[in-house]
Amino acid sequence: MPGCCRGGTMRLRRARRRPARIEMLPLIDIVFLLLVFFIYAMLSMAVHRGMDLDLPDSSLTRPSRETPLSVSIGGTADGNRLYLNREPVSERELAARLAQACRDRRQAPAVLLFADRGVDYQHLFRVLDLVRRAGIEKISLQARQVRQK
Repeated sequence: MPGCCRGGTMRLRRARRRPARIEMLPLIDIVFLLLVFFIYAMLSMAVHRGMDLDLPDSSLTRPSRETPLSVSIGGTADGNRLYLNREPVSERELAARLAQACRDRRQAPAVLLFADRGVDYQHLFRVLDLVRRAGIEKISLQARQVRQK
């Protein structure tokens, strides 16, 4: 009988230990899943510096990538509200801050202008004049994109 007792003791065979291995394929899968998760999370946290307004519709709008300053005009029951990068401002404050922004930069910044549908047309042009007087020529009126049928 193999493995039998010699002199009353039994011999045990020891299995050889293999060195530990780190499998790379599952690790790569996990790294790519984490990468996709964080990219998706960053895209969903895109900053929109305008206010929540009911923008007019246009079929020819394109999203703008350059958004250094945003001016929002919200039409409310008690009048028109004016915002610069989500901060409420008066027309005087807006003019002063835009002029300061032009002085602080080598090149005049671009302005995205968000106006609610209910905004008085004359008020919109008064704000446009304030922006132009500050020395800013790059003005983009924003609209909500609709799909053509």
